[in-house]
Amino acid sequence: MEDGDVDEVVAVWNAAGVSRPWNDPARDLAFARLHPHSTVLVGVTERIVATVMVGEDGHRGWVYYLAVDPERRREGFGRAMMAAAEGWLSQRGVWKLQLLIREENVAVQRFYEALGYRDVRTVCMQKVIG
Repeated sequence: MEDGDVDEVVAVWNAAGVSRPWNDPARDLAFARLHPHSTVLVGVTERIVATVMVGEDGHRGWVYYLAVDPERRREGFGRAMMAAAEGWLSQRGVWKLQLLIREENVAVQRFYEALGYRDVRTVCMQKVIG
């Protein structure tokens, strides 16, 4: 992702339905790109059509905001973005990747299962601290 890509990336997130009103997408993007432990990768044809935010915490890798423009779904962009995220982590020596899926999003769960991911039956807890 380049500095000037923020509006295009946010547009893909909105079109794909991965953004939420309580998260400021510009803030999320800026924070992910601030340090070398995370980044935002983009899939580009004539414009940005896919994104994935990827980072590592020194123990595990995490993926957020995998999004594909709805008009370009079923063309392999989601798989390509996940392969790129896995590659980014592998280059850093990270061997375990985790991600969060909203419980009701069964179609996305099936997508990740087809890529070899599985539900490890853990509970994710959250507290907003800032």
